[in-house]
Amino acid sequence: MRCVLRSFLVVACLLYAALSQGADGLVSVKSSHDVQATADKLEAVLEEKGMTVMARVNHQQGAEKAGMELRPTEVLIFGNPKAGTPLMQCAQSVAIDLPQKALIWEDENGDTWLGYNDPDYLKSRHDIEGCDDALSKISVALEGLAKAATE
Repeated sequence: MRCVLRSFLVVACLLYAALSQGADGLVSVKSSHDVQATADKLEAVLEEKGMTVMARVNHQQGAEKAGMELRPTEVLIFGNPKAGTPLMQCAQSVAIDLPQKALIWEDENGDTWLGYNDPDYLKSRHDIEGCDDALSKISVALEGLAKAATE
């Protein structure tokens, strides 16, 4: 009985480790496209939704300029003051995590992923209280944006 229980615990720990490979608070969505196409689609849908794309950072190009190698990795920085300002009014420290960012990267297996900060993680990180409606709207919006860019 002890051996079975230990085996179960080992398997459970390994499964938990496999499922939680990402960084704390990072929602990761697998993309059907390569990094550039996923980033292009995300940028297009952000602009279509009236959001401001403040920057697009190509870390792979930066690495190449430094004489180093990096798998395709891009970050889009975007936002909308109508969504972000209410969060900052609840907890001004959340401004360090705004505007929103989306990370698009190719993993070691050649799969492409789109990741973004989970609004629930931001709520916890910044002790945001009284902004559940705003956080919920942002969560739904981010899920929709990720889906549009990755499918």
